[in-house]
Amino acid sequence: MSKGAASICVTIILITLLAVAQLLAHHAFSAEFDANRPVQLRGTVTKMEWINPHAWIHIDVKMEDGEVEQWMIEGGTPNTLFRRGFTKQSLLPGTVIMVDGYQAKDGTQKANGRDLTFEDGTRLFMGSSGTGAPRDGRDPTERR
Repeated sequence: MSKGAASICVTIILITLLAVAQLLAHHAFSAEFDANRPVQLRGTVTKMEWINPHAWIHIDVKMEDGEVEQWMIEGGTPNTLFRRGFTKQSLLPGTVIMVDGYQAKDGTQKANGRDLTFEDGTRLFMGSSGTGAPRDGRDPTERR
């Protein structure tokens, strides 16, 4: 085998391994979140990460005892959220939101977001039932 052919083979193998790693890194809902642990959080956005494969909203949630908990809310892909009505200006730091979702299985302050409601009452769907999340009719793309 010539050096050029060997180099091409090695490149193809590396690209294939990277693609497989990306597929394994993307998880189903049930791998990380618990459908039996619904949460409703009202908080203030501190940071918004428009990254693939899931966007993340970081919020401060003031608890009844006055303590502030920092939560991370997983959403769909940035492209999916944009198609559902989110913009880069929707979730700027300081924005107050209400999120319905499901807490992480490990009990950490992390959740998969389902619905997001702004103070003006505007509600946007931010989840996906196609990844194992509960099918409850709120996903506009969900087959009935």
